[in-house]
Amino acid sequence: MIDHDRLFKELLTTFFIEFLELFVPDVPAYLDRESLAFLDKELFTDVTSGDRYEADLVARAQVRGQESFFLIHLEHQAQPQAAFGQRMFRYFARLYEQHNLPVYPIVLFSYDTPQRTEPTVHRVAFPSWTVLEFHYRVIQLQQYDWQVFQGTPNPVASALMAKMRMQPAERPIVKVEALRLLAALGLDAARQQLISGFVDTYLPLNLEEEQVFYKQLEQIQPREEEQVMEIVTSWMRQGIEQGREEGRAEGREQGMTDLIIMQLTQRFGPLAEADTARLRRLSGAQLQHLGMQVLQFAGPADLTAWLQAQPPRS
Repeated sequence: MIDHDRLFKELLTTFFIEFLELFVPDVPAYLDRESLAFLDKELFTDVTSGDRYEADLVARAQVRGQESFFLIHLEHQAQPQAAFGQRMFRYFARLYEQHNLPVYPIVLFSYDTPQRTEPTVHRVAFPSWTVLEFHYRVIQLQQYDWQVFQGTPNPVASALMAKMRMQPAERPIVKVEALRLLAALGLDAARQQLISGFVDTYLPLNLEEEQVFYKQLEQIQPREEEQVMEIVTSWMRQGIEQGREEGRAEGREQGMTDLIIMQLTQRFGPLAEADTARLRRLSGAQLQHLGMQVLQFAGPADLTAWLQAQPPRS
């Protein structure tokens, strides 16, 4: 199971200003960046149900050139939820009461279905009188076309393109473009790994899509291709190491297979579908043996012959 909240929280905490610049640029225009600080967990109890809720991200910031401060509440929602506006208002009211500061509420919807436009206001009204009209900013990724953000020099754009609107046939193309953008940003290794891992989590490719992915890579500039492949190699190796540390044979074998396919594709171009399928059926021991044989292959025929000589996995 994917821990959506953890992945998004890590991304948004690391690139909070970049997120604001991308989706709500009016806020960074008056925010003193040096004053930005995340608050500890903000817990709320629903007195009607007894449930406890935790706000995803709450940051305190100073208005540039002024003595006044305000809060930014950013809530991520991976699944649709009825009456979500009411929940946002409850967060707002309790944050406002506890801190006595203005609160800027933002919600990020990352779910793919249903295809609907989420409301941006919570109202309490009577036929002749509106008691409350609470507004909050909504960023709904399924409503954005990934191509709008193509080439945007922002790390959050590189990551969240993987969750934006795309056609099924565009999936490997979006992955290439997201990694091209990431490579061009020149981030340090830790932040680069964070984004590349996010993209790989939300844009996993099947065998056919992998072939398109590598064909697309061949069409970009050699230096760009090299940078993208360095990123791909890095997170594949990280996955192998993580699988080894956690003792998960299946995950370790998956990472080894992906890395070998990448190496073979770099040398010989896209592999035959039958060979790719055979590669994914190899055992851990067979994969280790193949890893030592790869550099001795003169061409795809050597790979095919080696795979056909392997006994079926027991």
